[in-house]
Amino acid sequence: MSRRFEVDINDPAYPAVLADTPDPPQRLYGIGELGCLRPGLGVVGARKATPYGLAAARIFAGWAAEAGYVVVSGGAFGCDQAAHVAALDAGGQTVSVMAGGADIVYPRSSGALHARIHRAGAVISEHPWGTGPKKWTFRSRNRIIAGLSAVLLILEASLPSGTFSTAEYALDAGRTVAVVPGSIFAPECRGTNRLLRNGAFPITDASELRDLLEAEIGPAKIAEKTAEEDSQLCGQTGVLAVGSGDVLYNAIRANPMRPDDAARQLGRDILSIARRLGELEAAGLVKRYPDGRYGPC
Repeated sequence: MSRRFEVDINDPAYPAVLADTPDPPQRLYGIGELGCLRPGLGVVGARKATPYGLAAARIFAGWAAEAGYVVVSGGAFGCDQAAHVAALDAGGQTVSVMAGGADIVYPRSSGALHARIHRAGAVISEHPWGTGPKKWTFRSRNRIIAGLSAVLLILEASLPSGTFSTAEYALDAGRTVAVVPGSIFAPECRGTNRLLRNGAFPITDASELRDLLEAEIGPAKIAEKTAEEDSQLCGQTGVLAVGSGDVLYNAIRANPMRPDDAARQLGRDILSIARRLGELEAAGLVKRYPDGRYGPC
C-alpha cells in the first residue's frame, strides 16, 4: 500500500535541500518515500519532445539513477515522463513534483507511472490532498523541482518555454544549470542553445554529467559510462561501431531530414538513400518522425 506523508518546514524531516531556497513551500504532501527528498538531478524539457530529447532523457536520467542519484522532474508528457521511466527502469529513485495534489493523477493517463513512483521514490506537492492543478501552479511547482535539484539538466526548450522558469528558480537557489546542446536548425532547441550562450554547462555525455553531480552531491556508485555506451537504452547496439563512417547517418544525426532532402544534399539517388535508411532503422540507429523526417532515435 502506498505511504502518505505530510511534513512542515519546521519539522526535522523536512528536506534540507528544499528549505535552503528563497521560497520553500511551508508544507509538503507526498506519497512514497520521504527519505528520497534529498539533493538530486533535476531533469526537465519539452512536453512535445522530439526523439532526440526523449533519447537524452533516457540516457542521462537512466545513468544518474543507476549511479545512485535521485532523479527529479514534473511528471509531464515528453521529457519529464521519459526521465521518470528511465530512472525506474534503471532501478533507481525518482521524485515527481505535482502542480495539483499529490494524490491527483495528472496527466490522467499517468496512473501506472505514479504507482511505480510510489514504490521507488515519491510523488509530492505543496498543495493539500484533492487539489486539482491550475494554470498558475505549474510555474510555482517548478521552484520545487529546482529546489530539490543540486544540478538541473535541461534537455529541450523552444522559445518561449516554461522550462526557463525552472532554470531561473535554480539559479536563484544557487544550483548548477546544465543543458544538452541541440541542433541550430531545430526550433525545439532554440531555448536550450540560448541558455548555453548565457553560461549554462553543456552536457554531451555521461562523464560530463558525472563530474557535475560528484562535485555537487558526491561520488557515483557506478563506473564511468559514455553516452554512446548508454545509447543502448534506445535499442542501439553501438552507434560508433555501426554508423561512425556512414555519411547518411552522420548527416541525419546532425540534422533530421526527409529521404528526398537527404538525397539532394548528399548527391545520391533516392532509392539508395531509402534502402540505407531502412537498414539504419532496422539496426535501431534512426527512426522516422511523424513529419516524415528521419533522425536519431
